[in-house]
Amino acid sequence: MRGRCRVERVMLRPKRIVQRRPQGAPPASGNPLYALQCRFLEWTLAVGLAEQTANIRRAALDRFVRWCDGKGIGEPALLTREALQEYQLHLARLRKHNGEPLAIYTQATRLHPVRAFCRWLARERLVAFDASADLQMPRLPRRLPRWVPTVAQVERILAQPDVSRPSGIRDRAILEVLYSTALRRMELARLQLFDVDLASGLVHVRAGTGGRDRVVPVGDRAAAWLAAYLADARPLMVPSRCEGEVFLTDYGEPFRKNRLGDLVCRYLRRAGMAAPGACHVFRHACATHMLENGADIRFIQSMLGHADLSTTQVYTHVSIAKLKAVHAGTHPAQKKTGNDLAALPEKIAVPGGTAGKPFRAVSCATA
Repeated sequence: MRGRCRVERVMLRPKRIVQRRPQGAPPASGNPLYALQCRFLEWTLAVGLAEQTANIRRAALDRFVRWCDGKGIGEPALLTREALQEYQLHLARLRKHNGEPLAIYTQATRLHPVRAFCRWLARERLVAFDASADLQMPRLPRRLPRWVPTVAQVERILAQPDVSRPSGIRDRAILEVLYSTALRRMELARLQLFDVDLASGLVHVRAGTGGRDRVVPVGDRAAAWLAAYLADARPLMVPSRCEGEVFLTDYGEPFRKNRLGDLVCRYLRRAGMAAPGACHVFRHACATHMLENGADIRFIQSMLGHADLSTTQVYTHVSIAKLKAVHAGTHPAQKKTGNDLAALPEKIAVPGGTAGKPFRAVSCATA
């Protein structure tokens, strides 16, 4: 058992105190399903699932119970397959403030906790059967990362923090560790001092996705910036090197996931490369660049903490640099010489003309 010391926070800048509005009773708290929802969330934590999983389920079930309350559904027995299908159609028809429908991934995120809740009701003998057993869930396409920066682009992002300031040293260390270790945003935010072994160049990730622990190597450059932060910047935020989160805000507090994402996004914008999922950009970059440099995909799977190899294989579709090189060196059409290109007509016809003229003339230089 590790002894904990009393931590006195030090601020690099004063924190503005905003009075929070008093929170009333949760919506639909009078519905009997809400009491069962609370029991289900307690069970979620009791069986060892992550707190983040419980939070996701709470948000989804709050919406579901609120919908049930509006439909007059207040008993578990009324949660029939027809009712669940009606809720699924409700999500499909729902529109956001900008008029766009919910993404299929958002719909699935709101439906999976409902299905888990129905399974729990059946397991606890609160209903005769699991009404969600035959519910057809949305089919999720396997998406490729929207954008993966090149090595040069990553270097430009890493150079953005002002390292003459303590906060800049911290920010550079954050970016370096994200790129070197491919940690998820919450994994970095929860990283504790005793999880970092700079002498061995290792970072211990506790209870990552799926509750799995793993050990991840950290590169020499990232380790150097992390050591500089721990020696020169962090003591200005916490006066003693006691146990606690590695990375702290200007107010001496642990990073919350949204604040950490905002920080990384700010440096992406400064580098002229704003992209969604700021922290995950470095995770994608780390995996893709290692794969392009010859790393075995199973080592990358271990580093990323993926339980299924198929999840890691998405990076084989992103990493096309070697595929392009092989294509250029082996495809017969790529070996044509200048004499072959000289035989091309000056202009060719391609589809895309106006009505009555289905083809239009295009210069071969631009075709």
